[in-house]
Amino acid sequence: MRPQPIVALDVPTLQDAQQLVARLGDHVDYYKVGLQLFTAVGPRVVEWLRAQDKRVFLDLKLHDIPNTVRGAAESAAHAGASLLTVHAHGGEAMVRAAVEGAGEHTGILAVTVLTSMDAAALATVLGRDVAVADEVLRYAGVAAAAGAHGVVCAGSECAAVRARYAALRPLVPGIRAAGGAMHDQARVVTPRDASRAGAAYVIFGRAVTAATDPAAAYATLTADFAPE
Repeated sequence: MRPQPIVALDVPTLQDAQQLVARLGDHVDYYKVGLQLFTAVGPRVVEWLRAQDKRVFLDLKLHDIPNTVRGAAESAAHAGASLLTVHAHGGEAMVRAAVEGAGEHTGILAVTVLTSMDAAALATVLGRDVAVADEVLRYAGVAAAAGAHGVVCAGSECAAVRARYAALRPLVPGIRAAGGAMHDQARVVTPRDASRAGAAYVIFGRAVTAATDPAAAYATLTADFAPE
C-alpha cells in the first residue's frame, strides 16, 4: 500500500509556513500543523491551508479529561482538520470522546509511544522495563476499543499494529532517507520500509523542509515507497 505523505510545517510563523507551501506548490496537498505553529498562529493557519485547497493534519496530541478533549476535537473539526492527534495514554473514554467530538470528517489518531523515545527512556517514564513494541500494541488496543481512525507509531512497530488491529490506520513519523540524519528521533525508518510495514500516512519533516530544494527532496522520498 502506498502511504499518504504529509509534510510537517514545523515553523514559527504563518509567513514561514506560507513560504514553504509556496515552494512546494502543487507537489504537496497535505500538511501537518503541530504545537509550535498552532500555538503561535492558532486556527488561522488551518483556515489558510484549507483556502489553498490543502488538507490538514492537526498534530496537537490532546491529553485532558474527556469533556475537554471532546470540545477541542469539535473545534478542530469545525476548523477543517482532516486528522487530529490525542494521546492514547489518556484512556479509552478520552479517546472515544475525541472521536465523538470530531464527527465523521475528522479522523482521530491516538499517539502510542513517541518516536523520540527508546526502551530506556520509556522504562524511566513508566518505572518498569517494557518492550516498546508491547507498549505500542497496548495503546493501539485502547485506540481500537475507542473507535479511533488510527494510531501514531514508529515504522518499527507498524507491521505489528496492522497485523493485530487491521482496521486502524497507522501514521508513521520519523521518516528518513537511507543514511539520513536521525536528529532527535530514536526510531526512524525509510519511506520504503514504512510502506512495506503498512503505513497509511507518513510524515516528512526536516528531510524535506530543511532541504535546499524541498520539492526535489519530497520527490526523492516519495519515489522510495515500495511498489504497490
